[in-house]
Amino acid sequence: MALEATPRPPFENIALVLQGGGALGAYQAGVYEALVEANIHPDWIAGVSIGAINGALIAGNAPETRVAKLRAFWERVTTKPYCNYWTEWLLSEKGDAIRRWLNQMSAYSALANGAPGFFTLRSPVPLLHPPGTMAATSFYDASPLEQTLEDFVDFDRINSQGVRFSVGAVNVRSGKLVYFDTTTHTIGPKHIMASAALPPGFPAVEIGGEHYWDGGSVSNTPLQWIVDSLPRFDTLAFQVDLWNARGELPSTLAEVATRQKEIQFSSRTRAGTDSFERIQRLRRALTDLFAKLPETLRNGPEAQFLHPLSNHKVYNIVHLVYRAKNYEGHSKDYDFSRSSMEEHWQAGFHDAVRTLRHPEVLERPTNREGVFTFDLFRNGRE
Repeated sequence: MALEATPRPPFENIALVLQGGGALGAYQAGVYEALVEANIHPDWIAGVSIGAINGALIAGNAPETRVAKLRAFWERVTTKPYCNYWTEWLLSEKGDAIRRWLNQMSAYSALANGAPGFFTLRSPVPLLHPPGTMAATSFYDASPLEQTLEDFVDFDRINSQGVRFSVGAVNVRSGKLVYFDTTTHTIGPKHIMASAALPPGFPAVEIGGEHYWDGGSVSNTPLQWIVDSLPRFDTLAFQVDLWNARGELPSTLAEVATRQKEIQFSSRTRAGTDSFERIQRLRRALTDLFAKLPETLRNGPEAQFLHPLSNHKVYNIVHLVYRAKNYEGHSKDYDFSRSSMEEHWQAGFHDAVRTLRHPEVLERPTNREGVFTFDLFRNGRE
């Protein structure tokens, strides 16, 4: 299913937008592998939570080693099943009931033991620790992640600004979403850990005297940061979402839990894109209007106030959304089994390959608003 390498698409900026979603993040690694095979390399990566971790692995390594580093990371934090005849037989079975049971066992194992190189269960439990300590405010210790990041990420490379890199986190005191960006900050492991500090699982991370939680607590999709930042660029954005905003009406409590999590963490992705299209249409209309104004009005205070809002930039927003299998439930984001990781990775790779077969994805939009959105499952012809 591989693609031939393509010339650089005709955009000033190629962006990779990575949503949070825990163990589902291997899907993003598969998408990136397909982009590399197509010779598409991001100029700007923005991530939240596991998207920040994947983004750091990409931005913090040489282009020729990035996929290998992603693979090494995901193999470190996932576990192989105990290999015996019965386990191998169960894994070979295709029935949803068996796969659901295996996935749930893996997820329960992560709850009880953590994920290697990522997080470990606190002992004793938080209630037995003094108030005000990190151990009293979280069920897991995420310190293993810091060493893993040090092992796999070259932070000097990240801060050299070869690839612009942004990670979202929320200030615990103010409740405001903050982006740590290589144009304004020196990024280190703590910034990545802050973006991935989902409470109450993980403790807040202190940076510069303030404490931060997972940015997904406020907004799990960092597209807005890219399209609103100045100066603006003609942008091709690959938005890799781990939660599907669309779904069926739940029929059981387990399905309710799954659907509630999907809605919460899909973070109004489609509504955000629709809102951006409307705003961009207004920006382009303002640009056209200013060109028709007489000089006296064009130099007036009202026009000067509105002028920064106008532009003729164009945007392609390519949605790549993970569609969970029938046997995956509400625990899919903490199922750190090797088999699920491989499935998620392959799903991302295949979805990206199929998407890139549509030439319009890489072409500049020609519609009035200057925005083109593409989702294989809505627009695809395959």
